[in-house]
Amino acid sequence: MDCSKSEVKRHKAKGVTAALLLMAAALAGCTYSFTGASVPPHLKTIAIPAVEDQSGFGDPTLRDSFTRDLMQQFTSDNTLEISDRANADAVLEGVITDVRDAPAVLEQGENVSARRISVSVRMTFQDLKLRKKVWEKTFTQYGDYPSGGGLAQRKQGVDEAVRKLTEDILNETAAGW
Repeated sequence: MDCSKSEVKRHKAKGVTAALLLMAAALAGCTYSFTGASVPPHLKTIAIPAVEDQSGFGDPTLRDSFTRDLMQQFTSDNTLEISDRANADAVLEGVITDVRDAPAVLEQGENVSARRISVSVRMTFQDLKLRKKVWEKTFTQYGDYPSGGGLAQRKQGVDEAVRKLTEDILNETAAGW
């Protein structure tokens, strides 16, 4: 059977389309398996009390902004619903242990052009239904800001570090099973 060039192109296009559909279906299955499916079904709610700040960093807003951002991560993700401790199935507690501000980028002549804020926090996740500690871990992340930028830009560095930390903590909580 002889096929014209247009028929060959049509057959190739159908083959490519079928391959793309199979890849999309496979990827959709993979994506689905990573979304919150790791949390056991008996856990529906989580309490997140105010994170303590034992860092000595001197920013009175750090504790509250970290706690608020962590709660926002869980609210946005919708894996576990935020609740008070008395009614929660799980609890996530934390302590900010260290905040460091150090040069990040040195230019010619040892001029500092960027600084890095590193924030470390020790977190504990407990299953209150089964009365067991699921994990305890120290997380560290950073945020960079321009040297000599002042307090507002330093705060942007802290905010970036906190954002990364809260994402890491959410991921560990949802997948740490």
